[in-house]
Amino acid sequence: MLERIDLGEIEYEDAMARMDGWVAERRDGTAGDRLFLLSHPPVVTYGSRTPPADLPPDIGVRTIATDRGGFATYHGPGQLVGYLVANVRGLRAELGKGQFGAGDLVRWLELGLVDALASLGFAAIRRDTPKGATSLVGVWTPEHHKVASIGMRIRYGVSSHGFALNVAPDMSVFDRFTVCGLHDVTMTSLRRLAERAGRPTPTDAEVRDAVAASLRGPAPLLPRR
Repeated sequence: MLERIDLGEIEYEDAMARMDGWVAERRDGTAGDRLFLLSHPPVVTYGSRTPPADLPPDIGVRTIATDRGGFATYHGPGQLVGYLVANVRGLRAELGKGQFGAGDLVRWLELGLVDALASLGFAAIRRDTPKGATSLVGVWTPEHHKVASIGMRIRYGVSSHGFALNVAPDMSVFDRFTVCGLHDVTMTSLRRLAERAGRPTPTDAEVRDAVAASLRGPAPLLPRR
């Protein structure tokens, strides 16, 4: 069973230092699979494949290189960040799959977030990436507006990093750089979707509960590759 750990706002560098310890604990067997839910002060993080042109020097937010997969994305107040530190072999056994790699883990996380948003009354989908195109990993509205970004790392059989779900962050920051390597992406948030539907934005607690329930519940059926 995936253990839920609720944290508050943590500086990105502090969270990365803690994550090294969380991964070591899981690898050594002194802790089980854990989902850490938290937020960060404003920061743009970027993976090693991010072109310099994706990050103009005047975005007005700190930028930090990271060892996760993916390109550049924004973290800040009003966003729910989830870090999944889990034994990938255990997830493979739970899903009954003979092979379970990084791509399968990402799809499992996408489907879990889609299920969580559905429980909150928001339609969402995952998307397959066309051959040769920039990755479409993440969670999207049916109109192809991106509401959650995902970037993972697996080392020695243990996953780290995870997702960033836009609940009610400052969306203007996303307009200042190339998000996730996608030059024409439209980012959105649950607040924007709720306003369009004429309903209240779910609280941070409600979103945390929905995400934790979906990821700790029965494993969703992975799409065939």
